[in-house]
Amino acid sequence: DETPGDENRVCLPHPELFGIMERGQRLLINDGKIRLKVLEADENRILCSAEVGGVISDRKGVNVPDAEVPIPALTEKDRRDLAFATEHGADWIALSFVQRAEDIAEARKLIGTRDIALCAKIEKPQAIHRLDSIIELADGIMVARGDLGVELEPHEVPPLQKRIVAASRRAGKPVIVATQMLESMIESPTPTRAEVSDVANAVYDGADAVMLSAESAAGAWPEESVAMMHAIAAQVERDEGYRERVRFLETTPDATTSDALAHACMTIADTVPISAITVFTSSGSTARRVARERPGTPMLVLTPSIRTARRTALLWGAHAVATKDIGSFEEMIGKGRRMALRHGFGTAGSKLIVLAGVPFGTPGSTNLLHVVTVTGDELDKHAE
Repeated sequence: DETPGDENRVCLPHPELFGIMERGQRLLINDGKIRLKVLEADENRILCSAEVGGVISDRKGVNVPDAEVPIPALTEKDRRDLAFATEHGADWIALSFVQRAEDIAEARKLIGTRDIALCAKIEKPQAIHRLDSIIELADGIMVARGDLGVELEPHEVPPLQKRIVAASRRAGKPVIVATQMLESMIESPTPTRAEVSDVANAVYDGADAVMLSAESAAGAWPEESVAMMHAIAAQVERDEGYRERVRFLETTPDATTSDALAHACMTIADTVPISAITVFTSSGSTARRVARERPGTPMLVLTPSIRTARRTALLWGAHAVATKDIGSFEEMIGKGRRMALRHGFGTAGSKLIVLAGVPFGTPGSTNLLHVVTVTGDELDKHAE
């Protein structure tokens, strides 16, 4: 019934909800500001009592945390938007309201053979129950705390955030913590102390990235918000206890040569003064393996693919550079040293770990680890 609503009834423009709602379930409107409980429901109407009332207006979101909505994660508009993004060369696409691994598979099918990474936004309680299967199919995970905090009780979100971050790290998938991190900076030039602690905790948990939303998209202090986020992360990473906190989570390497060498990078960097781990990769998989170990030194990712460089920039501790491919061991060592000097990852006498695969240019062939010393004149010699 599309008749204009009044204080007793309102048109709900979501036909998929009729017939699935049951007595006792909740309807949350406008980010949970209005909370309704279902008394009766059938194919034509949903009778509710107002637990928290308020004014309902047009274009407000509706959440149904207690029911699994039988619709795909991708609407027709989403499909059009996805087609637009793939045609214009997007590096990452974030999929909202993922409920099951099949949602990721559907988006992957629509993307086809295009080299685009998929990030699953975890913002539905149903996704928590299928977290491992979703992480397995996705290229990255986002802890989208906005809608997750609407559909769950606020006190349930922090432990779930830690669980999602930990599960993503164990799988070697980059994980982003997002939403309301510096919310007060939408209007204020400084954050609250609680917001600073929130960002710091995400960094201590070992998240690959922390993300701003309205603070930089529509706030009055976008540059200050970015600078503050950076300052918090940098301060945490200087903390003497940071490495121990990040390493508290055990990420056991898989029984592969690539994983064993990535793990060895971490142990070597803990034992010998290393200025950078230089990773040669074409697909980015070697860089993901190294980032999973959370080594105590930065990672310089060198790849012939500009798309791989942009995607791996999301990884923990990674500085990605697109450069010409290598064809020999000597060329690999020389380029590794020059790039470290050029990008500020070493000086004369610095030691580098170089990680690559032979034959060169073959994805998934990581089988070579070498520790080299920078002489400091590599750039001058190369220019001669």
